[in-house]
Amino acid sequence: MKTSLEEAKEQTHKDTVNVLQNILEKNYDAEKGYSKAMQDAKTPALKSFLKQQAVQRSGFANAIDNELRQLNEKPKESGSITGSLHRAWIDIKSSVAGNDDEAVLEEVIRGEKASVEEYEDVMKKHTLAPQVNSILQSQLRDIQSTLNRVKTLEDIA
Repeated sequence: MKTSLEEAKEQTHKDTVNVLQNILEKNYDAEKGYSKAMQDAKTPALKSFLKQQAVQRSGFANAIDNELRQLNEKPKESGSITGSLHRAWIDIKSSVAGNDDEAVLEEVIRGEKASVEEYEDVMKKHTLAPQVNSILQSQLRDIQSTLNRVKTLEDIA
């Protein structure tokens, strides 16, 4: 029979793993989304920016993957069905909008806002180990920075 402390530790472990798996999945989706947006972008500068963001999200996924492995868990290996559906929707929207850079930037802004909300929600609702919290805080700051930069790019476009 487990003690209350053992049960609490087990539940905390499960919660942390679930949080990290969900964030990992979202980062896979974001990486694929940026790669897709890069294909749709017209200007070389925007393509370069989108490529940098895809690489950044791959780095986020690797950091979370490492945390899951340190917790002796097997990380998810791909994004979500919702992410795939969103990319298909972007394809349809882009073809109707003429694949212009402004439409690409609007979708990037929408995706980044969703990422900010997801990270903030996770950190508000869950008590995570300091190391995990630090990683998520750092990633959140980077996403917020990207969001601000994209808004500036949209104003230029």
